[in-house]
Amino acid sequence: MIRLTFDPFDPGALLTEFSHGRSEVGAVATFTGIARAEAGATVALELEAYPGFTEAEIGKIADAAKVRFGLDDFAILHRVGRIGPGEPVVFVATAARHRRAAFEACDFLMDYLKSKAPFWKKEHGSDGARWVEPRDQDHADLKRWDKETST
Repeated sequence: MIRLTFDPFDPGALLTEFSHGRSEVGAVATFTGIARAEAGATVALELEAYPGFTEAEIGKIADAAKVRFGLDDFAILHRVGRIGPGEPVVFVATAARHRRAAFEACDFLMDYLKSKAPFWKKEHGSDGARWVEPRDQDHADLKRWDKETST
């Protein structure tokens, strides 16, 4: 499942739904990203995406992760629109027979979502709005997966 939503979501409920009935899965790993206030400097985060295109691009990397890590399943829910500090922005869940595959796939998917997924992010603060680009560390986190495939 890959879905974009303007609506707030409950990560706990998503985890319960994703985990239900998985009798052959040995591990479910999740990540929930939360909007930061940046010590009061950010009053809202705004994310834009192209519906249809964004999900398709995320789907390509999620399908690759499913093969690469031997996943049984995955779920990605990402907020778009205006998001307040403390609100969940993204939920990623991976299900696999073993914990290492579930953990690594979840990490891999988040590195992609943070660095390459087609989202446009803007932070709003008391001094106005500014577009946010991935940090150098975000790109470095993503590159490490290339190194792991070449060894």
